[in-house]
Amino acid sequence: MTIAIIATIVGLVGLIWSADRFVTGAAGIARNMGMAPMMIGLTVVALGTSAPEIVVAISAAIENASSLAVGNAIGSNLANIGLVLGVTALVCPIPIAYALLKREIPILLAATIGAGFLIHDGELSFLDGVMLLSGLIAIFYFLVNSKSHETDAELEAEIEDIPDIPSDKAWRLFIMGLVLLIISSHILVMGAKDIALALGISELVVGLTVVAIGTSLPELAATVASALKGHHDIALGNIVGSNLFNLLAVMAMPALLNPPKLDAAVFSRDYVSMAAITFMLVGMVFAHKLWTRYSAKHNLPGMAKKINSTIGRVEGTILLAAYVAYFSILF
Repeated sequence: MTIAIIATIVGLVGLIWSADRFVTGAAGIARNMGMAPMMIGLTVVALGTSAPEIVVAISAAIENASSLAVGNAIGSNLANIGLVLGVTALVCPIPIAYALLKREIPILLAATIGAGFLIHDGELSFLDGVMLLSGLIAIFYFLVNSKSHETDAELEAEIEDIPDIPSDKAWRLFIMGLVLLIISSHILVMGAKDIALALGISELVVGLTVVAIGTSLPELAATVASALKGHHDIALGNIVGSNLFNLLAVMAMPALLNPPKLDAAVFSRDYVSMAAITFMLVGMVFAHKLWTRYSAKHNLPGMAKKINSTIGRVEGTILLAAYVAYFSILF
């Protein structure tokens, strides 16, 4: 138990330290390559911080623990919105990029509904896994293609605050940060999992809680670091992109490698909770957009500026409270 506790602490410290290097490197690469920060968040950052979930899912499926992998995917999405976005909003209010409403958020909602359709029958078949991965490829091809048509002015507006660092240094920081994120998260998850198993927690619950929170810590570290640095597009894009990876890539791993039979609670309790908090976040974004339109129409510039388009402490508290409420249902 002592070794497991030490491993958990070491992993957490490693995650926090490496996240800053990783985000700095990713932001520098975005500027040097002329890519929009949102695009980096949706692809490179999201893939890098979702790598622990994917590795855990593959390992769990091989070790005949596919329910842990499914719990990890669903639990990580709950943690990303309730914990990661909630805590980030409490630390540093995040401006809302309404471009998300046109592409990324509708895609996330479609992926959420689609995943629910596949697991509602209590199993994930090989065909389900193929469908999930095919959906991921199609979605990211669409996003990359649509982002590539942004104008130079739009790109310049997005990258003006990104640090201008040499390309070789940016790549060194990015690779070092990514490697340490994955290693640190692995150490943290293994230590936390040993603690949880020693306390007699079930495999599914371990996936939904200890493993999900552990593998979501890279998202928490990277998102908080991005927000504090002012790279809000990376912060928001990272949440959306990571949740898409969890639904379409992480959940596909057990389906492809070791198709599991799922407990009924996976859909009725865990998936429904994940979908609910996802729609809650979307509702907040839409509410802000409607308020912005209303204040502009009725000449309320001062009021609009006060509330204007941020996921702030109130929303962060609500999301965090919803996440805590899920744990009360789980236990």
